[in-house]
Amino acid sequence: MSHKNGSFSSSLGFVLACVGSAVGLGNIWMFPYRLGQYGGAAFLVPYIFFVVLFGLTGLSAEFAIGRRARTGTLGSYELCWGDGQKDGFRKTVGKAIGWIPLIGSLGIAIGYSIIIGWVLRSFAGSLTGSILNTDSAEYFSQVTGSFGSLPWHIAVVLITVLILLTGSVTQIEKANRIMMPVFFVLFAVLAVRVCFLDGAGAGYRFLFVPKWEQLKNVDTWVMAMGQAFFSLSITGSGMIVYGSYLNKDTDIIGASMRTVGFDTVAAMLSALAIMPAVFAFGIEPNSGPSLMFITIPKIFSQMPMGQFFSAIFFLSVVFAGITSLINMFEAVIESWQHKFDIPRRLAVALCGIICLGIGVFLEPEAYVGSWMDFITIIVTPLGAVLGAVSVYYVFGYRKIRKELETGRKTPVPGWFGGVARYLYVPLTVVVFILGIIYKGIG
Repeated sequence: MSHKNGSFSSSLGFVLACVGSAVGLGNIWMFPYRLGQYGGAAFLVPYIFFVVLFGLTGLSAEFAIGRRARTGTLGSYELCWGDGQKDGFRKTVGKAIGWIPLIGSLGIAIGYSIIIGWVLRSFAGSLTGSILNTDSAEYFSQVTGSFGSLPWHIAVVLITVLILLTGSVTQIEKANRIMMPVFFVLFAVLAVRVCFLDGAGAGYRFLFVPKWEQLKNVDTWVMAMGQAFFSLSITGSGMIVYGSYLNKDTDIIGASMRTVGFDTVAAMLSALAIMPAVFAFGIEPNSGPSLMFITIPKIFSQMPMGQFFSAIFFLSVVFAGITSLINMFEAVIESWQHKFDIPRRLAVALCGIICLGIGVFLEPEAYVGSWMDFITIIVTPLGAVLGAVSVYYVFGYRKIRKELETGRKTPVPGWFGGVARYLYVPLTVVVFILGIIYKGIG
């Protein structure tokens, strides 16, 4: 039985939608710096281990339970906890805890829409040249002041709402089929351009010369684990709703690993496009918003055809941000449709109104920073833990394995269940705890 919102027309469309959700600001402003800071090529050893592990077991679990339940977050948790029961204590628990990851998706969407508004304004500033002709720190302070980017913030929410208002799965698939290939092409163009800059070699050495001694550093493994986990959007919510739109003939594990592959390529392209340019112009490498909104404009202001390449960069980030925001919105919208039996357009409009209504008061950098810290350090990791436990322990591996094998030509390997239950699930708890200790690892 197909979902009332429709289904993805192909495995490629599904993977691109998932890549659109996964590829976001963390790939762009966090991964390049961590790659160089924690051992260069040596960092890739723990990173690839964790991203494959989390993709294989975590993404697959969320896709599978969504497809099994044929609905998103709230319905999937009800299924996990109350499978076979019309009512009862366990089903009540499932109904309650399903709201935690859903609140996480809405919370991220509120903060994310503000930040993508900054990016959209920076794109406009690139087209006019104003971002390159003004001190970037001063420009950023204007962008992130109270109501400093309100029109751009509104535009981001409206674009997302319009994409989702005019359809459901079909529009999600169409949007990602356009925006994600464009993102990869534009970042590849930037990566090629910066390799011809004088001094770019220092950036490549920062990124890729292996510092094997860093593998003895516990922080290297912690940061690689956090980067891998959060990069894949394993939140106990967003990927479940995409799974609910998946046809039964799709190999879930194969689709999960293709998502991992594209997400890793996006992170590497970001590193290749950013860090060589940072070193070519003798700017101190850093991470976070300052890399994107202060450091990078400084680079483009010194680069031949800098205005053109600045526009390419910020347009690429807008695409990555909108595709991620679509997934966050859709997780909330579908669950409201399912829970309250309301028309899709009403659910879309309510989500946009709430997102903008709360977000408008969080626009200053300090406010949105505190908001996102709470959501990403507490709420979403807790949602991921609840999702992992619900699927692999409460619902049970035997049942989820049957769903994982639907659409596959070969059985799920015998070791999969042990890795999922005794390695992946405990690691979600570790990610949650370490995030609190380190004040964020993703």
